[in-house]
Amino acid sequence: MAMNPSYNYDVCVLGGAGRAGLPLSLSFAKAGKKTVIYDINESTVNQINASEMPFMEEGASILLDVTLNKTLWATIDPKVVSESRFIVVTIGTPIDEYLNPSFTDMKNVMAFLEPYLKAPQIIILRSTVYPTISSTLQKQLDKTCPGVHVCFCPERIIEGKAIQEIETLPQIISGFDETAINQVKDLFMAISPEVIETSPLEAEFSKLFTNSYRYIQFAISNQFYMIAEQFGANTENIFHAMSHNYPRMSALAKPGFAAGPCLFKDTMQLSAFTNNTFFLGHSAMLINEGLPKFLVNQLKEKMTMLDKKIGILGMAFKAESDDSRESLSYKLRKLLNLEGARVLCSDVYLKDKDFVSEDVLIETCDIVIIGVPHQKYKTLSYSGCELIDMWGVS
Repeated sequence: MAMNPSYNYDVCVLGGAGRAGLPLSLSFAKAGKKTVIYDINESTVNQINASEMPFMEEGASILLDVTLNKTLWATIDPKVVSESRFIVVTIGTPIDEYLNPSFTDMKNVMAFLEPYLKAPQIIILRSTVYPTISSTLQKQLDKTCPGVHVCFCPERIIEGKAIQEIETLPQIISGFDETAINQVKDLFMAISPEVIETSPLEAEFSKLFTNSYRYIQFAISNQFYMIAEQFGANTENIFHAMSHNYPRMSALAKPGFAAGPCLFKDTMQLSAFTNNTFFLGHSAMLINEGLPKFLVNQLKEKMTMLDKKIGILGMAFKAESDDSRESLSYKLRKLLNLEGARVLCSDVYLKDKDFVSEDVLIETCDIVIIGVPHQKYKTLSYSGCELIDMWGVS
């Protein structure tokens, strides 16, 4: 697909300095697409332009070194939007304090974009959106920017392995115009081995169903964990007995905090879209969000926590990550503080002036709770403290 000579860039990734946008930008740049990152976070843009990754991502540093100022650029100047054939938007639909979708961010993005848009540009929505949003935006642009097309192509990556997954997993693409769909298909075939074409609504559901399914899987394991713990049974032994050399239980997840910026949010979006009749999703939310409180209640049955020294080992939202967004370890810390406990926190990858090293935490605390199963925690000695390890790290 040849680039129109009136465009300086093949792709502009809006919010491209973030955890979804930057790996995608690097993948396009690696494939030879002239890719420009537009982001309002000036300090992060400066990091990228200094060839420094702003977060952990396997293989990203090398790609940044070899593509920067060759096929990849980063800027805070919005004019690059008008200079790009494709505009990839990595800003999705968050939920508000009432667990309902908030459309403010998307409305603000579209209001920002419109002055820079002109046919035949194509907007590619990449982050999770509320069902029918793609259609709504296309109808809006048909009035304000005729000839500009909307496609929804949801990201499906795991943080930390995004580049590898972009290159190996099928990409879902959808749109409202056959010509635009074919051009987006060509674009993604440059970085992915396969594309799957659906309608926009089907693509929106595919993304929400996937994340809700995973969230429910974690809730099943967490519910089993809570039942077993209440009756004094060893969950790890039970799960081993259930799954060892038994293929029908191969999908059984380990219990632990189901957190992060996507699974809970997307499950609640699907619930809102179904007028709160997605009962499995609601049940999963109550289980997963209730796990920190369950741990605290279990401790309260054994002891008075007033002035008890309790350590939380791992504050990121998942293992081998430096991302703390929506981490349930912070909810656990808050609940322990409310009980009067003296709480120390530590994480291998997160920097926080109030954190202590894992050695100090283990030596100082009466009780240590594994918040996230970072690999390093498997090598530590926990003698001298009571360990609460729902992940099976020790």
